[in-house]
Amino acid sequence: MKKTLCGLAILSALASTNVLAHQEGDIFVRAGLAAVVPNDSSDKILGSDEELDVDSNTQLGLTMGYMLTDHVSVELLAASPFSHDISTDLGGLGKIGETKHLPPTLMVQYYFMEPNADFRPYVGAGINYTIFFDEKFNSNVDGTLSDLKLDDSWGLAANIGVDYKINDNWFANAAVWYANIETTAKYKVGGVSQSTDVDINPWVFMVAAGYKF
Repeated sequence: MKKTLCGLAILSALASTNVLAHQEGDIFVRAGLAAVVPNDSSDKILGSDEELDVDSNTQLGLTMGYMLTDHVSVELLAASPFSHDISTDLGGLGKIGETKHLPPTLMVQYYFMEPNADFRPYVGAGINYTIFFDEKFNSNVDGTLSDLKLDDSWGLAANIGVDYKINDNWFANAAVWYANIETTAKYKVGGVSQSTDVDINPWVFMVAAGYKF
C-alpha cells in the first residue's frame, strides 16, 4: 500500500509539472525569416497590353501573441520594412522603380490539440493594413515618369501554421499567410497625372523560433 501511495504521489507530481505550451494567459513572441511573394496583377499601363509587376522580398518577421483561452489567441504580425522592385515589360524597360512597405496584420488564431501537445497546428483570420513609403522611379525613366505614390491598403488576411515545442519556453514555428493588398499607383507621365490599380495579394512564408513568457 505504501508503494502504491508513493507511486501515485510521484505521478501526481509529474502531472502537475507537465510542460504546457500556449495555454490561457500566456504571452509569446516569434522571430524569423518572412518572405513576401506577390500574386500580383495590375491594370494595363499607358494604353498598352503590359502591366506593372512587383517582385518578392525576404525580411525579419515578428509575431506577438496572447492566449485568450487554451485554444484561442490574438496575434500581431510585424516585420522590418519589405523592399520591392517595380517593373514592366513595356518597351523592354524592366525595373522602373521601387517601394518599401510595412504590413502589420492583426489575427485571431485557433489552436488545435491540447496545450501539452508537442505539435500545435493552428488557423487564423484577421485584418491587414499595408503602409507604402519611399516610392521612387529609377533614373532610367527620369524625365518621363515622376512623382510615384502608392496608396495605403486595408484588406482581409488568413493563415495556417504549426508550433513545435522544444522545452518549457522555446518552440519552433512555420506559417503561411495570404493577405489582400490592393493599392493604386499614382504618377506623372510627361507631367500629366496617371493612376494604375495594382493587386499585390501576397503569400507570406515564415519560419521562426518562438519564446513563451
